[in-house]
Amino acid sequence: MPDINVLVLSAGRRVELIKCFKRAASELKVTGKVIAVDCSDTAPALYFADKYRLVPRIDSGRYVDAVIDVCNEESVSLIVPTIDTELLLLAENRERIEKETNARLLISDLSVIQICRNKLNTQKYMEEHGFKVPHLYTKEELEKDDIGFPLFVKPVDGSSSIDTYKVENREQLNAILTLVKDPMVQDYMVGEEYTIDVFLDFGSNIITMVPRLRMATRSGEIAKGRIVKDTEIIEDVTRLMKELKPIGHITVQCRKTDRGIEYIEINPRFGGGAPMSIMAGADSCSNLYRLLRGEVLTYNDDYRENVIFLRFDSSIMLNEDMVPEHEEGCNI
Repeated sequence: MPDINVLVLSAGRRVELIKCFKRAASELKVTGKVIAVDCSDTAPALYFADKYRLVPRIDSGRYVDAVIDVCNEESVSLIVPTIDTELLLLAENRERIEKETNARLLISDLSVIQICRNKLNTQKYMEEHGFKVPHLYTKEELEKDDIGFPLFVKPVDGSSSIDTYKVENREQLNAILTLVKDPMVQDYMVGEEYTIDVFLDFGSNIITMVPRLRMATRSGEIAKGRIVKDTEIIEDVTRLMKELKPIGHITVQCRKTDRGIEYIEINPRFGGGAPMSIMAGADSCSNLYRLLRGEVLTYNDDYRENVIFLRFDSSIMLNEDMVPEHEEGCNI
């Protein structure tokens, strides 16, 4: 069996994900390296990979070329995106990347990425396919005097809860609409919030699905979570996945409200809290290695429920000779 080398893009702080891939390779006795890339030499995850490389910024115009070069130089088998801002670029260049390398890009079809990356597109898709979402207000509706509060404002293409606001009154709404670029305004949802980690094979067949109750968050990512087996959520998200047909590890966010399950967003990539589901037994990293080895996987729900995960920060110390020279602003 040839080596299986995995390339994790925009590694940033995803130390846990790097460790999950390395542990899965060890347990399956897979030979190969986990390679991490980032535009910053101070991205912590770089120093937990078997090997790391620095690449230009995603918006540099040279990112795709750099990814292709790394794949060919390191004999990469699988490319794993991790952040929203690279998804459209990679999906648009998927055919070229896979043609010019021997790597498989873990990304859904461009049409799926376009639905998920633009929250107006997500809203429209959900409404058209019969999934509940909070009401989206038109400009005309927002001008009416009888509008109800609280409301929720977020950017159309935002991520990590940046520029998201709960709005309590008209004065706040007017002020925040001037601050948020391309804002959308919805009803504020009240209810327990869940993240659902779904893993689908390259044919969009669901292999695992794990709901996590979001007990506490920080900067848009889960900080404390409890793994549950919520039948209502699992059935509804199963229907969504069969309609949308993404591939790989997908992160879905929703709330259980008085109206039922209302969706917040779909992130077609590994989320920051994905290692919780992986460590609970729904091991997407192991599943990816097994798929690359040619195994056929089937759905299973053999993961631990009612376990709580607590995430925390840690520190690493770098000697000066460990950090390569680079240009300012990651423009390498």
